[in-house]
Amino acid sequence: MKTMTCNQLGGACEMKFQADTFEEIAEMSKKHGTEMFLSGDAAHLAAMGAMKDLMQKPGAMQQWFADKKVIFEALTND
Repeated sequence: MKTMTCNQLGGACEMKFQADTFEEIAEMSKKHGTEMFLSGDAAHLAAMGAMKDLMQKPGAMQQWFADKKVIFEALTND
């Protein structure tokens, strides 16, 4: 099991996500982002704005995902 924070994933806080795969971490982060969006958290909304801008560039989101997965794979197990 490995741990990444919201901040490491481009978010705005130190909430920790633990999982065996990056795909599981990404899903946890997405759920957290949705909760922060619904609560109107300003810091997370700003981070989401940056992600929205990234998604406007062809292939950028796929590259972001691949880059974060490399970081996840390099982490030591908890």
